[in-house]
Amino acid sequence: MSKKISISPKSIPFLLVHVLALGIFFFPFSWSTVALILALYYVRMFFLTAGYHRYFAHRSYKMGRVMQFLMAVGGTSCAQKGPLWWAGHHRIHHRYSDQPQDVHSPKDGFWWSHVGWILSSDYERTPVERIKDFARYPELRWLDRYHLVPPTVLAVILWLALGWRGLFIFFASTVLLWHGTFLINSMAHLFGRRRYATTDTSRNSMILALLTLGEGWHNNHHYYQVSTRQGFYWWEIDITYYVLKLMSLLGLVRELRSPSPEIRARNQIKDGHHDVGMLGLPANVPSSSRHPRGAEV
Repeated sequence: MSKKISISPKSIPFLLVHVLALGIFFFPFSWSTVALILALYYVRMFFLTAGYHRYFAHRSYKMGRVMQFLMAVGGTSCAQKGPLWWAGHHRIHHRYSDQPQDVHSPKDGFWWSHVGWILSSDYERTPVERIKDFARYPELRWLDRYHLVPPTVLAVILWLALGWRGLFIFFASTVLLWHGTFLINSMAHLFGRRRYATTDTSRNSMILALLTLGEGWHNNHHYYQVSTRQGFYWWEIDITYYVLKLMSLLGLVRELRSPSPEIRARNQIKDGHHDVGMLGLPANVPSSSRHPRGAEV
């Protein structure tokens, strides 16, 4: 049954940015504008996937406190609230994935999972109880409280550097970034292939992986959540992991996790690409094998 989308007054700026993003079409077309929009999209997407998701939500690798703060600032520039809010709600999603307590299951309606839950006033509070490990850092608590500072600073820099065109480039790239991220909450639970037996509707999609720097390998991720690497095989492109691997060689991050061959071989669904996630698991999948040990944060 779909949940009713009720718009919180605090979501009005979110809707307004969508309108302002259309202003980019009032400027003459140029490839430099397209390139800058894409650059702002993918650079900030990296901070979401590597920082907010794989580090703060899942602790799939380690880094020092200064690097941790810089990663958090980069993620906050995406205008998707603070690192504690984002990671805390994401942990709830994994704890109750596609169950009634899930904050954004497509079983509650496509638009609810894609954007409705963000517009709702039900999830404005940061679930500190879910993110105590990072909430102990005062700089992260400050950033979570004043999460509008980094995106505002970025917008002002673009405006000072490029004039009004730069400001509308910020709006356009931010809206694209929002919906690129939201596709994982919605489409990655509806379309694609399932390799592993999990109790949720997560699916793998090469298209979504390319749009989100590797997050599209969503069934892999729900199967083994503690892995830094979400593209388990060489043909599963995972750009976030490649960049983190390079950063580890430079000493910026450490202890990146990948699934062992034994873990990758476990719990696979025979002809899993024919399984439709929203219709449930095949009847012959034992419940004891649905979550590998260590999968939960």
